[in-house]
Amino acid sequence: MNMINEYLDIAPEVQQALAEGKPVVALESTIISHGMPYPKNVETALLVEQTIRDNGAVPATIAVLGGRLKAGLSRDEIEYLGKTGRKVAKASRRDLPVLVARGADGATTVTTTMIIAHMAGINIFATGGIGGVHRGAETTMDISADLEELAQTPVMVVCAGAKSILDLGLTLEYLETKGVPVIGYGTDELPAFYTRRSGFGVDYRADSPEELASFFSAQRKLGYKGGMLVTNPIPEQYAMPKDVIDAAIEQALREAQEQGVHGKETTPFLLARVVELTGGESLESNIQLVLNNARLAARTAAAILA
Repeated sequence: MNMINEYLDIAPEVQQALAEGKPVVALESTIISHGMPYPKNVETALLVEQTIRDNGAVPATIAVLGGRLKAGLSRDEIEYLGKTGRKVAKASRRDLPVLVARGADGATTVTTTMIIAHMAGINIFATGGIGGVHRGAETTMDISADLEELAQTPVMVVCAGAKSILDLGLTLEYLETKGVPVIGYGTDELPAFYTRRSGFGVDYRADSPEELASFFSAQRKLGYKGGMLVTNPIPEQYAMPKDVIDAAIEQALREAQEQGVHGKETTPFLLARVVELTGGESLESNIQLVLNNARLAARTAAAILA
C-alpha cells in the first residue's frame, strides 16, 4: 500500500510501474556506499538493476538523499553514492528522522530499505545477506535491527541467508520468536552467504517463484504485520570452501575485537577484512549472490502479481 509521505520521492519509472500493477523490486544502497570499493560498487549496482529488468521487473534502488526518502535512483545518484562511499551515513531505523530533519544523505540498510519500500508500496526486496544476532550477543546485546524490521514490516526479503560472521543459530531462534517465516529456496538448509550450507534448517522449502508468491500472498491475506525471509543459496560455482571462509571470518573477528570495532562499524569492517584475507574471492562471490537474489526476486514479484 502506497503510504503518501511528505518526505518520500518515488522515481517516475517506479511510480508508473506501481500504478500499472507491474512488478517492482527494491534494492538497498548500503552495498553501494559501504559494501564494495569504487567503481566496482557502481558497476554492480547497475548490473543488479539490469538483471531485475531482464527478469521482468522494475528496479527501485533506495536511499536517503538531501533528506528525501528515495524509492528509485538515477544513474547519477548511484554514481554519487559509489564515489562518496563511507562518507555517506549508514542509515538504520533510528537514523531516518535525524537525516530527514538535517537534509542529509544516508545509505539504506535492510531495515531502512524495507521501511521506505513499504511506504512506496513495494513489497519485495532483494539484498545480499541480512544482519542478525552477532556472536557473543548474550553479552553485548548486538542484534541487528533487520530482525525487528522483518517482524513488523510486510515486505518479502530475498537474500543468501545471514552472513556467516553472525551466530546463525541464535539468528534463527530470534526470527522464530518474532514469527518471521524463513523459507529456503530449493533447500531445506539455511545458506550462509558465501557458502550454500550452514548446518541449520529453515522453516519451509519452496521450489519455484510461484510457490514463494503463494506463501507471501497468503501471509498478507491473513493480515500479518511482519515480513517473510527467503534464503536463496549462492550458485554452486561461486560458493566458497567452508573451511577457507570460516578461517578468514575467525581471523577478522579476532582483529575486530583487538581493534575495538563495534556497533554499526562491525559488519563493514569484517566484510572488508574477509575480502582482503580471501584475495578478493569473497567480493566476486558477494556480487554473484546478489545477482542471483535479484533474479529470484524479480520472478517472484511477477508471480505475486500474476
